[in-house]
Amino acid sequence: MVGRSKWMAGAAGSLGVALLAVLVLLALSAGGSNGGYTIRAIFDDAGNVISGEDVKIDQSHGGSSKQARAVLDGLEADVVTMNQSSDIDVLATRGKLIPEDWARRLPNNSAPTTSVTVILVRKGNPKAIRDWADLARPGVSVVVPNPKLTGNGRYTYVAAWGSVLKAGGTPAQAKEQVRRMFANVPVFDGGGRAATTTFAQRSIGDVLCTFESEVNLIKTEFGDSFEVVYPKSTILAENPVAVIDKVVDKKGTRKEAEAYLQFLWSDQAQEIAAQHQLRPRSPALLAKYAKDFPKIETFTIDELFGGWTKAQKEHFDDGGTFDQIIAAAKK
Repeated sequence: MVGRSKWMAGAAGSLGVALLAVLVLLALSAGGSNGGYTIRAIFDDAGNVISGEDVKIDQSHGGSSKQARAVLDGLEADVVTMNQSSDIDVLATRGKLIPEDWARRLPNNSAPTTSVTVILVRKGNPKAIRDWADLARPGVSVVVPNPKLTGNGRYTYVAAWGSVLKAGGTPAQAKEQVRRMFANVPVFDGGGRAATTTFAQRSIGDVLCTFESEVNLIKTEFGDSFEVVYPKSTILAENPVAVIDKVVDKKGTRKEAEAYLQFLWSDQAQEIAAQHQLRPRSPALLAKYAKDFPKIETFTIDELFGGWTKAQKEHFDDGGTFDQIIAAAKK
């Protein structure tokens, strides 16, 4: 998620991380279209308030699940920020790099910001899209990255599915809506950036499903020829962060890495988040930027799906519900 990767770097700059390479932290962030710009820009405000040492932040941006795989494969990141907790859980369960209770170490289950999944349509909303059910109509072309590969795609899937349950529908009705919606997907891109390019640059599709935090970035890069549609209900996308224990203990960077993440809950960092279209946890700042964050009914992955681990197994693992839906669509 681009806004988050920009904000984390921005917060680090405000925290006072110097760009003089004495101590190096590697920060991995899930990102999409234009990921590192704000990080680099706000890092220019560097200082030395973490520990009195000069610190350099190296940044790596990419899809959340791809970044998790990179850490599992040996990339020594000091801290990570993902767009779903399962991509950090795997670092504990498979990689044994962090404790399994990592989410309890910071407030809000270690997620300092949130976003919501929204629907981006072309100017004038020619297909009269209002809600998730409209994406399942015949003749509506939907652009979404592959849920098997990307957090963005999985959030879209659970948003559409969960909206039916939230309205009192049954799992069977939810599955049918999602089946018809994904039958309208012309191509499954491998990431949020690729899906954005397909929709905005190649002019394929009537709608793009994406994070609220991406909308202004898309308009900035591709022009103000799109409108955002807020559905009746949608998934709350929580953006968790974690220190990678085995890495920071090996490198001796625990103090700096922990300070970096703890700062993300400060008023200063929360305001930077809001300025980059990430919903802050601070109620005061959320109210201050209310015009940028319309009120919308949300649900969490824990509330309707029993958490990301359960959702992954039931819906996105090989042979799961998503595979069943795609197989049916090809018949």
